[in-house]
Amino acid sequence: MTKRSFKRIMLKVGGESMLGKRQFGIDPQAAQNVAKNIKAVYAKNIQVAIVIGGGNIFRGIAGEKAGIDRATADYMGMLATVMNGLALQDAIEKMGVPTRLQSALDMPAVAESFIRRKSIRHMEKGRVVILTAGTGVPYVTTDTGASLHALELGCDVLMKATKVNGIFDKDPIIYPNAKRYKTMNFKDAIMLDEVQVMDTTALAMSSENDMPIMIFKLFEKDNLQKAAMGEDIGTYVSNDVKTVLADK
Repeated sequence: MTKRSFKRIMLKVGGESMLGKRQFGIDPQAAQNVAKNIKAVYAKNIQVAIVIGGGNIFRGIAGEKAGIDRATADYMGMLATVMNGLALQDAIEKMGVPTRLQSALDMPAVAESFIRRKSIRHMEKGRVVILTAGTGVPYVTTDTGASLHALELGCDVLMKATKVNGIFDKDPIIYPNAKRYKTMNFKDAIMLDEVQVMDTTALAMSSENDMPIMIFKLFEKDNLQKAAMGEDIGTYVSNDVKTVLADK
């Protein structure tokens, strides 16, 4: 993969990144670890927008399976992302990086309402923008929200930080001999059963609008910084690459 440089990135961070050693909720140390990674990218003069999930607190699909109305469960999940956003904002600002927290649901006491042009202006002024509450409507995942916001805000790439370092031909947690894809065409990412790291709607939206996606392990040393600098980290998904396994 040719090294690419990005001026503005959309980072999708799962709520599980805030767990640390806990089974549930927010570990302040985990939030600091995420913030440290973001600060390293910010220090490279790269504009950063973040969409954060809420799975460490409440996941809408799980709520539906437990008997809660799906729309209600999804709204509860959106509120969980706001809680994570507040914790992440606190951790980032304690490291001296200015931020703005925005929400797709109106809650002026804790966050600005999401306004596209305002988000762009914040980044141009050197602020990290944290986007919460997904898209503000149910039946949509935060992955899809990240893809949508990446397009709205004119980002160069959508980066999804996960627990594994990219897309593999089988589950690397179960199979130690699983092989990583270096690059993957969007068509294969949508069609292949082994691609479980991002939902189909988000992949299709990104494909239709030529928004490349980088999937990598967040807590691997300097991975976020390397990915933001366009290095060969994780799996790069795009319309203009072939599906190729990495050498190692």
